[in-house]
Amino acid sequence: MTDAPLLIERTGDIVAWTLNNPQARNPISEAETIDALEAAIADANGDPSIRVAVLTGAGSAFSSGGNVKHMRDKQGMFGGSPAELRQGYRHGIQRIPKALYHCEIPTIAAVNGPAIGAGCDLALMCDLRIASTTATFAESFAKVGIIPGDGGAWLLPRAIGMARASEMAFTGEAIDAATALEWGLVSRVVEPEDLLDAAHALARRVAANPPQVLRMTKKLLREGQQQSLESLLELSAAFQAIAHHTEDHSEAVDAMLERRDPEFRGR
Repeated sequence: MTDAPLLIERTGDIVAWTLNNPQARNPISEAETIDALEAAIADANGDPSIRVAVLTGAGSAFSSGGNVKHMRDKQGMFGGSPAELRQGYRHGIQRIPKALYHCEIPTIAAVNGPAIGAGCDLALMCDLRIASTTATFAESFAKVGIIPGDGGAWLLPRAIGMARASEMAFTGEAIDAATALEWGLVSRVVEPEDLLDAAHALARRVAANPPQVLRMTKKLLREGQQQSLESLLELSAAFQAIAHHTEDHSEAVDAMLERRDPEFRGR
């Protein structure tokens, strides 16, 4: 299974997804990788025992984004007429932001190295981001004469604001992990050898909460980006009514009053 485009490892209620093409710096434009990511997310959505996912890259890079050699050679999703290219994006790499946007569980990007172009956007598709000191981030599409084709123009301004997003997109230049932390692109920077431990420690802190509540909270955060306050309050009231009738809510209240750790079962 070492040649699989995505390595999947389950530890209790946490799943780790590792992009597995280190020789090419983990591009995400190949059909096999897109299929694997989409399938892994669908599996997580359908498995209520999974509470959190950690996404990282094998080797020294998080993801190089699109395969530049394939761009040059007009291969795969980069080949064909303009109409065919448009369909190649729509039915290729754009499936990843759609899948991660609709991923029901919290996702953590453990950015272990360069996150370039679509690789930068892949990190932004996750809910939380922790970076190694060796990580860099570049919205570098202009450097290869193309535009952000995978949702970066939507994702990046929401993460760091329009002015800084414009600077990254218009220059195509990389920022280091310290700058990413200062700008709010990541929430923490750690030494390379501590990255996965830090990501999984955060995942365990998240997974310690009731799984149904985690999924509903994520849905509310997503909807809050586009709905009016009134609409979001209506959805919140409906979700809250469900939450109050879960066994996990009763267990949380009992554990708090009894000064003990709760045991959540997703019911």
